[in-house]
Amino acid sequence: MKINIIICSVILLYIVQFFCAGDNVSAQESTVNPTLDDSVKSFLEEKRGSWRDMNVPESDGKILYDIIIKNNYKNALEIGTSTGHSGIWIAWALSKTGGKLITIDINEDRYREALANFKKAGLTKYIDAQLANAHKLVKELEGPFDFIFSDADKGWYKNYFIDLFPKLVIGGCFTAHNVSDGTLSQWFGGGTAEFYSYIKDIPELETTVDNSGAGLSISYKRGKK
Repeated sequence: MKINIIICSVILLYIVQFFCAGDNVSAQESTVNPTLDDSVKSFLEEKRGSWRDMNVPESDGKILYDIIIKNNYKNALEIGTSTGHSGIWIAWALSKTGGKLITIDINEDRYREALANFKKAGLTKYIDAQLANAHKLVKELEGPFDFIFSDADKGWYKNYFIDLFPKLVIGGCFTAHNVSDGTLSQWFGGGTAEFYSYIKDIPELETTVDNSGAGLSISYKRGKK
């Protein structure tokens, strides 16, 4: 009798593990979209070397992508859409985590071109593009956000950060473009220098600067120490 009970228990355990494994596979497969990947890769290859109008270089786009994938971020905000290069890298990553990007630009021509680029890349459903004054809209956004990228008017970086830091979740990441930690000081200054000076000593942040592209500050919110 005891042997039969043990055998039945073992069989039941295998059945449960089988169905649980099936659920896990389905969950993983839901984040994989080869058709979308092909569409984005093809579009980025087609546009390689032609991004102008204050867009990020490809190397910085890849860093943004990697940060989101590594940390499984889902609620992203971009300040300064330009014509969409960085937004494509961010939204592509979010398509794999099940997230969505809010991106803001004040210039209608850039905004319209970005919309067209998002559509061509196949990423429209992962992006909420806003034509607005970020000085005003950033204050109104409720959040919370787990990933933020600032690449708009450099003199307002510090203000954007002050408005958004309370809306950034613990473990979230605030990134900003064209920021120097000193090694690129001959290129950048003014607003980004003030911003970096402000954030680098905040106890709740772990901040580094990646100088491989055009200067990208990367700050993780770790909570009060």
